[in-house]
Amino acid sequence: MAEVWLITGANAGFGRALTEEALAAGHTVVAAVRRPEAMGLEHERLSVVKLDVTDGEAIPAVVADVLARHGRIDVLVNNAGRGMVGAAEETTDEELRGLMELHFFGPVALTKAVLPGMRAQKSGTIVQLSSQGGRFAFAGISAYSGSKFAIEGWSEALAAETKQFGIRVIIVEPGAFRTSFNEPSALYVTEISDTYEGPVGAVRDALSNGNGTQPGDPVRAAQAILTAVASPEPPLRLPLGSDAVEALQGVYAGAQSEVAAWENLSRSADFPG
Repeated sequence: MAEVWLITGANAGFGRALTEEALAAGHTVVAAVRRPEAMGLEHERLSVVKLDVTDGEAIPAVVADVLARHGRIDVLVNNAGRGMVGAAEETTDEELRGLMELHFFGPVALTKAVLPGMRAQKSGTIVQLSSQGGRFAFAGISAYSGSKFAIEGWSEALAAETKQFGIRVIIVEPGAFRTSFNEPSALYVTEISDTYEGPVGAVRDALSNGNGTQPGDPVRAAQAILTAVASPEPPLRLPLGSDAVEALQGVYAGAQSEVAAWENLSRSADFPG
């Protein structure tokens, strides 16, 4: 069935691939981008709207316009985002708050704006583009993972709340893909001398040196997301890429081992009996 998709950050990376694949599947796409002139794509079922997802005041008008033109929003894809690499101490409050606005508060506001329409039509899918970094963190990505952990926790609760209305939530957790993530759009914060050069420098080098050789294909990722959206029972979380699957399997196994190792001490905190 043809659907109406609203996709943020649709001019590049996963957003661009999703836009093209959704159009190819016969859907109507509204591409929400900061610079419409940079979209560079025309299609009879594509419309482009200007939206900076961190501009909370602009979101209701954009959603109202989409509903006025198309009558419904079937799939919302919160895709807009960027990287940030730097030690927690090096990251300024302004940088951290800016990333939270982009990865958390913006998607939350947009999701809340489409929910009344989805509840009324008793259907809809919210796709949150998170990351494998939304389930585990390592040196250098405290701000990035913090923002992704936040949207994952919020979305998990949202899924439980909106299931009764026929609304599904899919949290997508990609590994390393050949998008613009490792390019200049990724923000490297100002370093504090060489204080954190060891662990954080290794992450910066890995991202820079690995650009263009990532195993993940954005087109195949987009096709996988469309398959999940079309499923009658999609997963709450969808890791994408073999590296994400293997990393998350290791993280889950490690977490289970740690709980088991400290189980007696953990249980000792209960009142006796």
